[in-house]
Amino acid sequence: MSDVTRILDAIGSGDAQAADELLPLVYEDLRKLAAHRMAQEEAGQTLQPTALVHEAWMRLVGGANPSFEGRGHFFAAAAEAMRRILIDRARQKLSLKRGARAERVNLDELEIALAADDETLLALDEALAELSLEDPDSAEFIKLRFFAGLTNDEAAQALGIPERTARRHWGFARAWLYRALRKGSPM
Repeated sequence: MSDVTRILDAIGSGDAQAADELLPLVYEDLRKLAAHRMAQEEAGQTLQPTALVHEAWMRLVGGANPSFEGRGHFFAAAAEAMRRILIDRARQKLSLKRGARAERVNLDELEIALAADDETLLALDEALAELSLEDPDSAEFIKLRFFAGLTNDEAAQALGIPERTARRHWGFARAWLYRALRKGSPM
């Protein structure tokens, strides 16, 4: 029986000290396994093989009473732990990329120009000019709301559009302007 198998049996029996003896024996093999796994990942991965080994080690022996049926089972479990760590990181990266930390904004509570200073008004005017190139109807609606002080219903009547269309213009334009102003200046 090899030292690794003997120590794995001791860990399975509940010997907490045995895990400390196991790591030096399997560390280099785990590091090679991690380096192999990391080589299969896309470029730009921030996780290093050593960190992957340590995180996998914590998952393997950090829980309550781990048990392994031998060296092969231990390394299979280590490979699975590494795979799960990499999958979790990939999911986390994608969720961030897809806006997981995006700030939700209530468009009805967003006031851009009502009590704005000169710099903000100039930024709003530039953003409105850009918006009018993309969606002239929404830009016109916003001008009536912000600069004429009309309500949604009043602006809709002034433009001769249905209330539903007015709500669509209002939502789109406010979101568009909010994004443009946040990108352009540190309001």
